[in-house]
Amino acid sequence: MPTTFLTKEGFEALQKELDFLHTKKREEVANRLHEAMEGGELIENAEYEAAKNEQAFVEGRIQELEVILATARLIDETEKAGVVQIGSKVTIQEDGAEAETYTIVGAAEANPRAGRISNESPIGRVILNHRPGEEVSVEAPGGVFKVRIIKIE
Repeated sequence: MPTTFLTKEGFEALQKELDFLHTKKREEVANRLHEAMEGGELIENAEYEAAKNEQAFVEGRIQELEVILATARLIDETEKAGVVQIGSKVTIQEDGAEAETYTIVGAAEANPRAGRISNESPIGRVILNHRPGEEVSVEAPGGVFKVRIIKIE
């Protein structure tokens, strides 16, 4: 199984979600199923089908979270070596654009809108192990572009 890189906060958030799914959400879905089964003919019962679909989604998410947490490797955010690594907060700039700051995280906690990009994303992958001042080429679905690493925090 591949290793999942997580920050301490990301690990705790996924653990909290898993706990919620195991306890409250499973019980909620079981109650919906029970009520739907009491609602008459199961073959034509849309509420029963919706509850079964939700149950499948919840169980699938539980399995996914269990695998992520079992293979998790916590990111050591204190380990700064002057190069971009998972856990680094990096300011980059594309030619002619404003500088943008991102934190490099594992895929499980990536959220570009919140400034958290995956180490597996096109930008995250190519800036790893580079230093401030270096320029790298990023191969993205929209084409190739260059970014300069401005600083690492």
